[in-house]
Amino acid sequence: QLATNVSNLVMATKSHNAEAGSDAALVVDVDLCILGQGERRFAEYEAQIREEYRFVPDLIFNSKRAEILERFLARERIYITDFFASRYERQARHNVEDSIQKLKRERR
Repeated sequence: QLATNVSNLVMATKSHNAEAGSDAALVVDVDLCILGQGERRFAEYEAQIREEYRFVPDLIFNSKRAEILERFLARERIYITDFFASRYERQARHNVEDSIQKLKRERR
């Protein structure tokens, strides 16, 4: 049972979906809290993501990364829990919007 619960929580971070319950909502929000960090830390994170996918050509990476980030903006709230939404939502939306604009400029 424990292994199944842990597996479900880990899988929730892959889809950023909290259907597995309140524990999943918390784990997903913890996973996404990087989006709501200060601009400098968020830029470092974005650079780390790019490095992780360095084998992907820029044109493809920029397009797909923008798609992923746009899905977060399309949500009513990026964060599921009130705790994370109240602390990180505004900065996360700013960071994600800024990143999408940079990615789109680089696609040209």
